[in-house]
Amino acid sequence: MNESILTVAQMRAAERAAMAAGTSEWELMQRAGEGAARWVMRVAAGRPVTVLCGPGNNGGDGYVIAETLLRNGNTVQVIAPVEPGTDTARKARTQFGGTVSAEAVPRHPVVVDCLFGYGLTRQVEGVFAALLEQVVTRDCYRIAIDVPSAVSSDSGEVLGPLPQYDMTLALGAWKQAHGLMPAMAAMGSRRLVPIGLDLGPVSTGFSSRPHLAVPSPDAHKYRRGLLAIVASAMPGAPLLAAEAAMRAGAGYVKLLSEHSHPDAPADLVIEQGRFEESLCDERISALLVGPGLGRDEDGRRRLADALKQRRPIVLDADALHLLGPDMLGGADVTTVCLTPHEGELAKLCDAFGVSADGKLARTRRLRDVTGMTVLAKGPDTILTSDVMTQFFPRGSSWLSVAGTGDVLAGIVASRLAVHGDPQRACAEGVWLHQEAARIASPAFSAGDLAHAVKPAMASFL
Repeated sequence: MNESILTVAQMRAAERAAMAAGTSEWELMQRAGEGAARWVMRVAAGRPVTVLCGPGNNGGDGYVIAETLLRNGNTVQVIAPVEPGTDTARKARTQFGGTVSAEAVPRHPVVVDCLFGYGLTRQVEGVFAALLEQVVTRDCYRIAIDVPSAVSSDSGEVLGPLPQYDMTLALGAWKQAHGLMPAMAAMGSRRLVPIGLDLGPVSTGFSSRPHLAVPSPDAHKYRRGLLAIVASAMPGAPLLAAEAAMRAGAGYVKLLSEHSHPDAPADLVIEQGRFEESLCDERISALLVGPGLGRDEDGRRRLADALKQRRPIVLDADALHLLGPDMLGGADVTTVCLTPHEGELAKLCDAFGVSADGKLARTRRLRDVTGMTVLAKGPDTILTSDVMTQFFPRGSSWLSVAGTGDVLAGIVASRLAVHGDPQRACAEGVWLHQEAARIASPAFSAGDLAHAVKPAMASFL
């Protein structure tokens, strides 16, 4: 399956290229409609289906879906509030062998939404909004074709009544809204319907499930990676990060701290010597700075000293509030991973003079300005690096508990210590974090999540 994600402009260009190469728009519509209809037939399992058709080519896809269902014996109701507005959509309507109503209400147990496609830019109002409101209130199985009809494809913005869909069928390629909140929360299961487009090289896609290697036969603790976690004022967060890091693959995890930690596990090394000297250990493969760091002058000094080491480093939590352009003079930005939530992302954008609308644009622009790998975490996690921009499956909503970000930072830093690749470490970290949440089951604490990292590792070997 092609995991590439396209903008509206890229999708239109891919369709134009296909037509320039000899594939007609009508043939593309037939491929899309018939491919989507196969999914609808599986779901409907012989039950009657209502198809809502809009005026554009998404509505044309709906007529093809309806005709395919009709030919295969399904009872089909088609509701189209207005006439088709494109030649191809008009052809699709003339090919439909059933009746079309402009004012009926959806009455069947399966409803297919083909009102608007991926090019929507304005608010959905009038008869279309009223029809979507009816779908919201009906007890039925809801399928959105390409993107839900009240969603902006590029931004995921909601532009009208948004039913909770059970399935969304992306036509030809994934769109950005398929991986962005708030839209993705309403899409249900997502499936891709290929239509034969040549997408070429694309810089954005869904992250593929990683495969993690076991240690080599001649491995030892330093060869597997030594991760140093910088601790400071608040002990809880760095300990959580360390608990996760010890279970995510690094051969050696140590806490650099000037304080004692009586609650620390016995297998965590705590180094209480001079911080500057501890940082200079050439065996350190990666650093984690931020959880429990504090935002005072001592925290700022520790962050600056860590950046000067020019080692692979993960910056999280308090480090993201302290970081600014003045600290990067001695740093190797290509080895720095930033792991902000939305509030921290906004703070970083202010610090680096980034002005952009929406989480995706801000993440990309911050990467461009700083040269760092940015993992913008949340229900719609986005990773942007010098390689590409990646979206991820939506993780468990049980992750919305204090401390899970510290656990993620520990996992990412551990993976970074193993191989030193920021983009790869961030992607592996997200997958491990989400799998650990699945294993930890509902209503877990951050500590429970950290301990679930070990069985999560086994899922990717």
